[in-house]
Amino acid sequence: MGSQNNIVESEKILVDGMGAIIHENGVFFRVWAPNAQEVIVFGSFNDWDSSEFPLEHEGNGYWGGNVFSAKAGDEYKFFLKTPSGDLQRNDPYARKLTNSIGNSIIYDQTNFDWEEDDFQMPTWNKLVIYELHVGTYHVKEKGKVGDFYSLIEKLDYLQQLGINAIEVMPPFEFPGDFSWGYNPSYPFAIESSYGGPDAFKAFIKAAHQRGIAVILDVVYNHFGPTDMDMWQFDGWQENGLGGIYFYNDWRSATPWGDTRPDYGRPEVRQYIRDNAIMWLEEFRVDGLRMDMTPYIRSVKANEDLGTTIQEGLSLIRIINAEVAEKYPWKIVIAEDLHGLDSITDHLGNECGLGFGSQWDANFVHPIRNVLITQEDENRSIESVCIALLNKYSGDTFKRVVYTESHDEVANGKARVAEEIAFDNVNNWYSKKRASLGIALVMTAGGIPMLFQGQELLEDKWFSDTDPIDWSRAEKFKSFTSLHRDLIKLRLNHDGNTEGLTGQNTQIIKTDEIHKIIVFQRWSKGVPGDNTVVILNFSNKSYEDFSIGFPQQGIWKLRFNSDWEGYDKGFDNFDSTSIRTEQGEYDGMQHHASISIAPYTALIFSQDKMNY
Repeated sequence: MGSQNNIVESEKILVDGMGAIIHENGVFFRVWAPNAQEVIVFGSFNDWDSSEFPLEHEGNGYWGGNVFSAKAGDEYKFFLKTPSGDLQRNDPYARKLTNSIGNSIIYDQTNFDWEEDDFQMPTWNKLVIYELHVGTYHVKEKGKVGDFYSLIEKLDYLQQLGINAIEVMPPFEFPGDFSWGYNPSYPFAIESSYGGPDAFKAFIKAAHQRGIAVILDVVYNHFGPTDMDMWQFDGWQENGLGGIYFYNDWRSATPWGDTRPDYGRPEVRQYIRDNAIMWLEEFRVDGLRMDMTPYIRSVKANEDLGTTIQEGLSLIRIINAEVAEKYPWKIVIAEDLHGLDSITDHLGNECGLGFGSQWDANFVHPIRNVLITQEDENRSIESVCIALLNKYSGDTFKRVVYTESHDEVANGKARVAEEIAFDNVNNWYSKKRASLGIALVMTAGGIPMLFQGQELLEDKWFSDTDPIDWSRAEKFKSFTSLHRDLIKLRLNHDGNTEGLTGQNTQIIKTDEIHKIIVFQRWSKGVPGDNTVVILNFSNKSYEDFSIGFPQQGIWKLRFNSDWEGYDKGFDNFDSTSIRTEQGEYDGMQHHASISIAPYTALIFSQDKMNY
């Protein structure tokens, strides 16, 4: 087919969308290159002849045209003739690439059998998230990376652990095979070493079959900074910066390079919006976690006068509004870390950005500090109290609570257990205080999150070249059971800890002398709902320790982190169910005496009654 015939035929075809769009008459290619003088598509479908298929200029910088002979699986690129010279570029909208410095691949988005996938994620008050990194979670061959297919093999394990949502660190095409993922070269393409788009879909489908939601970590505060053809895509640039997809002035600067997208350009706004909606619609992910939103809404991490990026704020609102309208059950989580209600305030509020939840720095930092502080007398129970009571936008589930994440266990920081006892996590102190940390995460108001290997007492720090050591699954299986039991309580599996899914938290006692804090969680405030949590942050045990309780009757011990079944080195201190006595104590109308071991969490609730 000659170029002239192709141009004539393409004028009869109108196809919506960007990139390589498969339809019944071949493949329609569309690209935005406003400074190009001519754009040609070429690839394996025409033996890489860069003269045969010129695209028509459609106006406003867009070029488009149909190639009848192109099909799914063919490789392609765009050839741009520009004032800056001739350029070969990969498709910024490419759904698949051979690799980050290879070729774009025509991908049929509809050619995947989802079978009967009608999964809907749990309500947000009943989410337990597990953050993981595809490349290191399950590596089957030394020196290689894990992929989505190997990850599927661990889904039964995660289902048995009890989590019901997986947050996947960014899996978008990046340079090489090893990366955290926060350097996306092609935001629409799944990393080739992870198996590409079909592997990701297979993983999502398999997770949904096991009742597990998938939350995708997306990066819109910067792109790259390397191996990306978006950089000076059509030859134009100012100040030696990134060209049409990026700011070309002082607003370009980020901690990751001068690669902040130009949120003011309609085409770039559309690019980012299209990306977010594609994952939710075409890949059926159940939510997004938006990386470091301070660098979208502000030039600097700490927003101050003169540095706010208004077009970044409006883009966030546009995306969140569309998700809320179309998919109100899907969640968009912000990593903002500035403790601002505006991040999760409703879009109808003057400053609200409309995120469903946000990572809570005001939980993780004080709680980690309390856990890793070596001397008991320096441990602040008041800081635990403040962290427990924190909430955003009047909703306790507008925050994600955790003690470990990819950021908290890298960049000079290690796992909680490693911070407690360097190079020797298999010791009493590390396991006892790490247990306190996970007990707090699973009982505090908020959406709880674990980081990969936390339940296996993983040591050291997170690295994209250090895979999970699965021999620990057998060695620390009892410690893993502690996490499993806490997750069951958090999700009210036995029907007597519904309070842990409720909005309400009340501090009953803060005792700086004995280093004990007591709080209750509740939803409706009836037996089987009220859940009382007692945590001892000292290396001392206490017998007949008096505590106020919210209701009379028998309170059953649902969890004791000191149980020898979780570790043979634990004390198995004699903590039992109790009956309260009437009489005011700790501001409650009833009280009881309990026994509690060193560095131990106890959880009490009453049997549910039918009303």
